[in-house]
Amino acid sequence: MALPCMAQPDELADIKKAGSVNIGIFEDLPPFSSVGSDMKLQGYDIDMANAIGTALGVKVNLVPVTGKTRIAALQAKKVSVLLSLGYSKERAKALDFTESYAPYYVAILGPKAMAITGPADLKGKSVGANRGTLDDTMLTEAAPPGTDIKRFDSYNGVISAFLAGQVDTIVVGNDVGGAVIARKPPIEPEQKFVLLSSPNHMGVNLGETGLKTALNDMIAKMLADGSLNKISVQWLQKPIDPKDLVEPNG
Repeated sequence: MALPCMAQPDELADIKKAGSVNIGIFEDLPPFSSVGSDMKLQGYDIDMANAIGTALGVKVNLVPVTGKTRIAALQAKKVSVLLSLGYSKERAKALDFTESYAPYYVAILGPKAMAITGPADLKGKSVGANRGTLDDTMLTEAAPPGTDIKRFDSYNGVISAFLAGQVDTIVVGNDVGGAVIARKPPIEPEQKFVLLSSPNHMGVNLGETGLKTALNDMIAKMLADGSLNKISVQWLQKPIDPKDLVEPNG
């Protein structure tokens, strides 16, 4: 007697049936996402989320997540797509990555007067990191013994601690670092060195080939028609450079 065929998970079909897609985003990651003067979220990722809704023909529900909770939220299907996700081999065991859609690199930021040129110089210093993010992972791997890593649950927490003198340095992406430098605080923060260049991807659950393909097709189309470049110029103040979307080891 033949066994009945088990239906394979198809999150893309579920999304279209529901008429909406839940997308996990950070709320405090300018210029990718932040609250504007109208109290609505705006930024690179918000534009990308809206593009996903248009491409799939569904309504977009933005779901706030943190570096600590977002992969669990994806696996529990509280969200179907994650944005601003850096690739790592460890993460690839838990979810699937789309093609990259935005440039991103992780760097150490510190006061101008503080001499730091590489990981070895972090010994004896405190470094603020957003818990559970790629920043945190890269810092943990690179920091020498004697580095005091202080973890916070949001980028606002990391930045506030740095500007208040509670940590000597911070590890952040080029987006957050640029926003801190633009504030022109008395300590004159500057980028000290790059830990990792890692463009942003979208994340979907393992095995969700249909959804991943649809998102990759959308990214390719946006690259071809110039709409992705337009978003980059608006929020990152620079055009998309194809080499910035290539993984360093890819």
